[in-house]
Amino acid sequence: MLRRAAVAQEPLSHDDLTPASTAVGPNGGIVTHTPLRWRLAILTATVVAVAVGAVTLVTYWTVSSTLTASVDVELSQKSSLLIDRASEPLQLVHIGTEIERFKSYNPGSRLAVSPPGWTSSRGDNIRLGTDFNPVPGEYFSTFNTVGGERIIAVNNGFGTTVVLAHDMSSTRQLISTLGGILLFIAAMGILLAIAAGMVVATAGLSPLSRLQRAVDYVTRTDDLRPIAVAGTDELAQLTRSFNAMLETLQQSRTQQAQLVADAGHELKTPLTSMRTNIELIMMVNRPGVVNTMSDADLRDMERDVLAQMSELSTLIGDLVDLAREDAPERINEPVLLEETIASSIERVRRRRLDVDFQTDTLPWVLDGDAFAIGRATLNLLDNAAKWSPPDSTVRVRMTQIADDRIELSVADSGPGINEDDRERVFERFYRSPEARAMPGSGLGLAIVKQIIERHGGSIRIEESDDGGTDMRVELPGRPVADDVREPR
Repeated sequence: MLRRAAVAQEPLSHDDLTPASTAVGPNGGIVTHTPLRWRLAILTATVVAVAVGAVTLVTYWTVSSTLTASVDVELSQKSSLLIDRASEPLQLVHIGTEIERFKSYNPGSRLAVSPPGWTSSRGDNIRLGTDFNPVPGEYFSTFNTVGGERIIAVNNGFGTTVVLAHDMSSTRQLISTLGGILLFIAAMGILLAIAAGMVVATAGLSPLSRLQRAVDYVTRTDDLRPIAVAGTDELAQLTRSFNAMLETLQQSRTQQAQLVADAGHELKTPLTSMRTNIELIMMVNRPGVVNTMSDADLRDMERDVLAQMSELSTLIGDLVDLAREDAPERINEPVLLEETIASSIERVRRRRLDVDFQTDTLPWVLDGDAFAIGRATLNLLDNAAKWSPPDSTVRVRMTQIADDRIELSVADSGPGINEDDRERVFERFYRSPEARAMPGSGLGLAIVKQIIERHGGSIRIEESDDGGTDMRVELPGRPVADDVREPR
């Protein structure tokens, strides 16, 4: 079973460094066979590259904006001083000298000044590259970049205009140098991210590789021993879950082997006895053989054969029901428990006419398998009737113990069950010493417990009021009003 399951899945690649390949999936999509180690490394490198690239762009933009803003602040301060000096009447005579002096102290700058009332400007011919429309009486300034220069034009509202241009080549060179450094750092970061991704992927997938090798070993050798667990991380929890699966599989395999062995043993006993009786009957009826068996013995032997055939048929039916309960298919439908019990009582009453049944039931419905619930109630009632003495009464009572729980009691007047055997009677093929003289396969109560637990219930054994057995079954469900019950 484990081997077929392992083959049905696609195992991890033994060699994490095998070349990547692609194929078309069952839904038309592209399925990649890139090793998980490479995928983790590529994913890590991609995330780091995006982060480094974003930081690099933000840093470059921030530094570039900061440098440009610092140039603008410096130009604003200088233009304010220049426009104040240009507004003084005494400075108009020496305006040319002032311009040259300013340029000597500020290399790389150009200056043009237009005093109040002038229609022309003194200084450099500076092209603004934008419209300059000052409003009389209001301070007005504008910035622009033209031909590698940062230009500010200021008008104080009284006719004085100053145009100052600063060469941005040194600033741009600094920004370009910074961009190159940041690009180099980003490239190195991506390379380091790839290396770190490989290291992290190798270290992180090492326990997974060990788990995969252990799974391959289980698949190859069919050895269901648990896998060693190291640590407490998610992979350790995965290993524990896998060990739990192996334990469950081992238990299932053991139960299957035990079921086959017990079934073979139980089938062998009636078959051997029936074969012996049939051979004796055939020997007596052979031509020329003197019949030394009386008619009464012959009839007793024939009854034994029929009883053994009935026992064999019952055992085979129990095995089929047991296999049916082990099957994964489940039927889920509303089941009227009161009507199911009534139907089971009718069937048991036909087999035990000397036993009376006293019922005290409630309208109750649960969702489940109607056939299985009927089989469970039939087995419970049949077991109670089998152990009840003649002219006794089997008491069937339903009691609601919660809004969604009900208790079903099936009490008989038989010899009861010892406390040491009350748990073991639910085991498959187990029969107490007192029960071995009675017909049966030892599967009836095992089937009952399996059905009850599959439907979310439980079963326990207590002693009845008159010393017999009281089977107590708890089941989920809900009450049904009398006006909505189906007629029987």
